Amino acid sequence: MMIRLESSFKSLLGIAALLIAGCGAEAGTGDRPASSNEARLGIGPAPVELGTAGNFVILSKTGVTDVYASAVLGNVGTSPITGAAMLLSCGEVTGKIFVVDAAGPPCAVNDATSLTAAIGDMGTAYLDAAGRVSPNFVDLGAGEIGGLTLAPGLYKWGTDLLITNDVTLTGGPNDVWIFQVAGVLNQGNAARITLAGGAQPKNIFWQVAGSVTLGTTAHFEGIVLGKTLIAVNTGASVNGRLLAQTAVTLQMNVITEPAL
Repeated sequence: MMIRLESSFKSLLGIAALLIAGCGAEAGTGDRPASSNEARLGIGPAPVELGTAGNFVILSKTGVTDVYASAVLGNVGTSPITGAAMLLSCGEVTGKIFVVDAAGPPCAVNDATSLTAAIGDMGTAYLDAAGRVSPNFVDLGAGEIGGLTLAPGLYKWGTDLLITNDVTLTGGPNDVWIFQVAGVLNQGNAARITLAGGAQPKNIFWQVAGSVTLGTTAHFEGIVLGKTLIAVNTGASVNGRLLAQTAVTLQMNVITEPAL
């Protein structure tokens, strides 16, 4: 009788061990690396489609002014205003300058048709960004984000937005940030936006209903979709795009188109 009980006990232990091992193998599947499709999916909202406006690092409806010398890497265009309102010189632009008539710089490309399409796409992109709903953050910092580290997501302010100190955007290469600003956007002198974790400026969108001012020697990252003026003060640099429904003003700046 004792032998039978001992044998049965050992059998039960064996079955339990098999069950535990099986459970452990199943739990381990959660540690597998993400598939290639999963890895391509970013955190945050879907990116804003720029259409042909994405062919420009600076695009404006009412002109581009400049205090010499700026360095612009990418295409620049202005429409429907005359090319006389394009005040960047040929030597300041590594790319093409597009205008609607023969009044632009001597190197400019006269292409009213393409510019009309790009200006239309710029307006569509602005409305897309402004129309995104269900924000992850509302009125963060009461309109002051200097000193913060920001995760991907949709941010909304019903006020002005100030960046008086350095800001870090941290996320992966496919993560997306959209900032909706009902008022003006002002970045302080020498304040810097820094990207971490592989975040890319092509996935950062600043939709601003008021004017945008980037302070002296400041550094800015991302694509500005501005309803009015975008003013870049002396020595400031931008890694992104400046897409303005009025004017863009430059003062000895470096403006670099983001990598695709």
